Amino acid sequence: MPTFTLNQAILTALQRNPTLLNAEQEIKRTRGVIIQVRAQVLPQVNARANYEWIDPNLSGARIFGTTAGGTSPTPGGTTGAASLFESPPSQVRDIQTPLAATPIIQNVKQTDVSYAISVLGSQLIFNGTTFPQIRGTFFQRDSAYFAFRNILDQLIATIKTQFYQIVVNRELVSVNEQSVHLLEAQLKDQQNRFEAGTVPRFNVLQAEVALYNQLPLLITAQNNLRIAKITLAKTLGLDFQPGLGENPPLEAVGQMPYIPRTISLASAIEVGKERRPFLKQARANVLNQKQQVRAATGQWLPTVTATGGGEWVSSPTNSSFGDISKGWLAEVQGSIPIWDSGAIAGQVIQQRALLFEAKNTYDDDARQVELEIQQAYSNLLQNRELIQSQEKNVEQAEEALRLAKARLDAGAGVQLDVLNAQVQLLTAQSTRLQALFGYNSSLAEFDRATGAQSVYHEMFANLTPRATTTKTYYTGSSVDAEGKPKRAEDNELRSSTGRTRTSYSK
Repeated sequence: MPTFTLNQAILTALQRNPTLLNAEQEIKRTRGVIIQVRAQVLPQVNARANYEWIDPNLSGARIFGTTAGGTSPTPGGTTGAASLFESPPSQVRDIQTPLAATPIIQNVKQTDVSYAISVLGSQLIFNGTTFPQIRGTFFQRDSAYFAFRNILDQLIATIKTQFYQIVVNRELVSVNEQSVHLLEAQLKDQQNRFEAGTVPRFNVLQAEVALYNQLPLLITAQNNLRIAKITLAKTLGLDFQPGLGENPPLEAVGQMPYIPRTISLASAIEVGKERRPFLKQARANVLNQKQQVRAATGQWLPTVTATGGGEWVSSPTNSSFGDISKGWLAEVQGSIPIWDSGAIAGQVIQQRALLFEAKNTYDDDARQVELEIQQAYSNLLQNRELIQSQEKNVEQAEEALRLAKARLDAGAGVQLDVLNAQVQLLTAQSTRLQALFGYNSSLAEFDRATGAQSVYHEMFANLTPRATTTKTYYTGSSVDAEGKPKRAEDNELRSSTGRTRTSYSK
């Protein structure tokens, strides 16, 4: 059975967790989108070729011209027969004999084989949509990267919580086992005393009931421990091992520490807003949507493209490669929308609405970061106070149990006092363990909410885009959704709110 420390579990999850691996592939997918969209402004070269063979029986049935009398000869010598289709003018040759007073058009045999080869290149010169779309794809890539970082932080917090869940469940199993052993010893002692005639049968029954009431708690704790282990194994990406039978696929090695941390809530909120990948991802979405508005507006601008290349065409009367027609061609095309019945205007309205939605989402995400940090901070305070209160309570419960057992052994106490003291000790120990787990779990969530869950040494195969380390993605409290100072937007918001209220009151 493999064993994992907390750090080993985190490193294993970074290598095997499917959610994180999918987020990495999403970054690579957006890179492919960048290449695809960027190709629209780069030269495009295409080669085309076609080869055609026509059965001679069909070629012989065609009529290539007319005689001076206006009749149309056919291969059979008759006139007036309709051809299968009209031949192109280039396939008719005028032959004038010196004895004839007027020119006579004769049939020229058409070759059975025709072919053509062309190599054409095209280049976009100008339009108003492609360049904003390209810039938008870069923001999509940045968004995918920050989503990867957000999933990474969430994964580390989840691993810590699940690892500590195993530790606390293991301690609860140990506490319940100790309680069962103590109750078994109490039952055996009362049975011996009953056989000696010093205690009534009621004491034995009380000890048996207390023991059998404790056994389900032990069984539940053991089951919770197994569930916690297989849950962690799934998060780590470990497969079921038939050779282990009913045993979990891993074992967690470590203790649950208690390291008090002094925290300033205001500073933590500001640090969280500056560092959270979740908020930077929302910023990238806003900037991407801003480019989509520009791309939609750019449809009103003209589009200019240029095409040029060479073409090689076979002779209609000779299939030899030496008898071909070749040349160059060039073309410049331009278009501009004059009237589209409002199609472009509708798209612009949609994209602007989506931009405002993205900005509103960013503002709400900033408040979500503040909420998560405050919740984690409050949970830390609660669990820290519980730990401090239960540490003294466990000591007192242990002393109360010792005194109750001593009084019972001396004949000055009753068995019920011992059982009650045992229950109180078990409750105090369980509460303290749950408080320790809650503190460490809340600490992991606090580090995630503040963006301090992990220290990044960028070792993810150069996944980090350069732009993600610039001021473009500064998300402190002093800037808005687009990264601009908030003061100007606040003034605009207040003025627009005043206009809205005035209009509404009218």
